[in-house]
Amino acid sequence: MSYAQRSARHERPNILVIITDQQRFDTIGALGNTRISTPNLDRLVAYGVSFTNAYSTCPVCVPARYTLRSGCEPSRTGVYGNEGDASTHEQVRAGTGLFLSEVMSRRGYRTFGVGKFHTLPWDADLGYEIQLRSEELYESPRQRALDAYASFIAREHPEYDFLEGLMGERTEMYYVPQASALPAALGVEAWVADRVCELVRREDPRPFFGVSSFIGPHPPFAPPLPFNRYYDPDDMEDPVVGEIATDHMDEQIPWMNYAVYAEDISPGLARVLKARYYGEITYIDRCIGRILDAVESRGGPEETFIVFVADHGDHLGDHHAWQKESFFESACRIPMVLSAPGRLPVGASTDQLAGLADVFGVVTGLTGEVELRDGHDVVGVIEGECAGRRELLGLYGKPGSARFKLMLRSGSRKYVYMANGGFEQLFDVEADPGELRNLVSEGESCEELRMTAVGLLAERGVTAALAGEGKALRSFEAHRRPLERIRQFDASRGVYGFGA
Repeated sequence: MSYAQRSARHERPNILVIITDQQRFDTIGALGNTRISTPNLDRLVAYGVSFTNAYSTCPVCVPARYTLRSGCEPSRTGVYGNEGDASTHEQVRAGTGLFLSEVMSRRGYRTFGVGKFHTLPWDADLGYEIQLRSEELYESPRQRALDAYASFIAREHPEYDFLEGLMGERTEMYYVPQASALPAALGVEAWVADRVCELVRREDPRPFFGVSSFIGPHPPFAPPLPFNRYYDPDDMEDPVVGEIATDHMDEQIPWMNYAVYAEDISPGLARVLKARYYGEITYIDRCIGRILDAVESRGGPEETFIVFVADHGDHLGDHHAWQKESFFESACRIPMVLSAPGRLPVGASTDQLAGLADVFGVVTGLTGEVELRDGHDVVGVIEGECAGRRELLGLYGKPGSARFKLMLRSGSRKYVYMANGGFEQLFDVEADPGELRNLVSEGESCEELRMTAVGLLAERGVTAALAGEGKALRSFEAHRRPLERIRQFDASRGVYGFGA
C-alpha cells in the first residue's frame, strides 16, 4: 500500500514538526550512541524511519530554517548565511512562494508554531494562526517585551526577570560549561513543550499542523538541574581531530573559534562541554516526551505524523573546531526521523541522501498533493516508488565571494570546495567517518565530482560562483580574515559590552 493510499485511509493526519537547534547526527541512543539517554527520541525511532545520511545543506541557523519553511535551497532563497536585514524575509517569500505554514492553512489545517524561528526581521509573519516566539537574543526592549517566553517570565515569574541571558551567558561564556539559573520547569524548552501540549490538545474539527522549535542544544550549554550533572565528563569521548592543515583548510573555522572565545579549548574542557551538551539534549528529550504523551492522548501515535530534524550540528571540538558553518559531518549532518506508524515502516532506517528541503514534500504529501519544490520525494524512496538522490549539494557563503564554499555528497564520497584559496577536500565518509584523510592530498582525482558540482551550480543559476565561461569554480587568493570577537550582550537592557 502506497504512502498516498495510507494517507487516504487515515484521512488527513495531524502533523507535528519538531526541530532542535545545533544537534549533531550522532546524539540519539537508539541510533547507536550508548553514552546518551534519549528515551523519547528513541520512541520516535521505534515508531518510524531514520535517515542516517541527512544533511543541512547550509549549516547555520537562518538559511537552514528558510529552507525548512520554504522547501527551497539557498540558490532560491538567496540566504547563504546568518547575514540579512529587514527586507530578507519578504525577498525569500517572493522568490519561493508560500511558506509551509501558509500552504497547510490553505489545505484546511489549523496551524501553530512555538519556539525559535530566527527570521529576518525577528518578528516576520510566517502565516501561522498561532505563533509564539522564544528567540535567543533581544535586540531592543520592544523585542524582549514581545517575545512570548521572555514576557512569560516577566509576567509569571518576575523573580527571574533580572537575568540578562535567559538561556545562559554568552560572549566569552559561549563555550564555558554552565547550569541554568532557572529550574527545569521554567526553562525555555519546558515552556515550548507546555505551549505545544496545550495546542495539541485544543479541540478543533480540523487536523493540526504544528511546529515545535527548541532553542537547545545550541550554546551556551546551560542545562537546568539535574541535567547539568547528568553526565560524567570522564565518560565522554575526545574530539576527533586530524592534521591542522586539513582541519583548518576552511578559513571559517579558526575565524569562528576566535569569534566565540573557543580558540584554545583543551581536550579536557571539551569533554566537560560535551557532557553539558548531552545534558541539554536529555532535558529536551524529556520535554519531547511530554509532547509525545499529549499527541498519543488524542488517539495513539498513528493519528499524528511526526517529523524530527535539527537545523545543523556542532563541531564540539572535532577538527579543532567549534560552532557550525563547515561541511565536516559533525556540523552539517543531522538527525532526521519520520515517525508515522501505519503509514511508514517502523523501526526502520535508510542510508538514502536527504535534506531539510525534503520536509516540505513530506508534509504536503500528507494532504494528498505532494509539492516538492527543491526537495526530493523521500517517502517515495522509502516505499520503492522512486529512486533516491544520486547526489546532494550544499552551499554556504555568498556566491562570487571568497566565503563561498560547497559540498557535494555522492555515494560514499564527499567533495568540499572553498573559494578562499580554491582548496579542495575529498573524503570517503564510509571508510573514513572521522574525515581524517583528505584524498586530494593523497593524489586522488576529484575531477568528476568537481564537474558535477559545476553543472549543478549552472543548473541552479548560481553563476557568480563559476569562472572560465561557467566551466570552472571561481577561486580567490587564499587569505585569513582579521580575527574579531562576537559580543552578545543584552541590548534590550542597554548592555553592549564589558564594564558595569
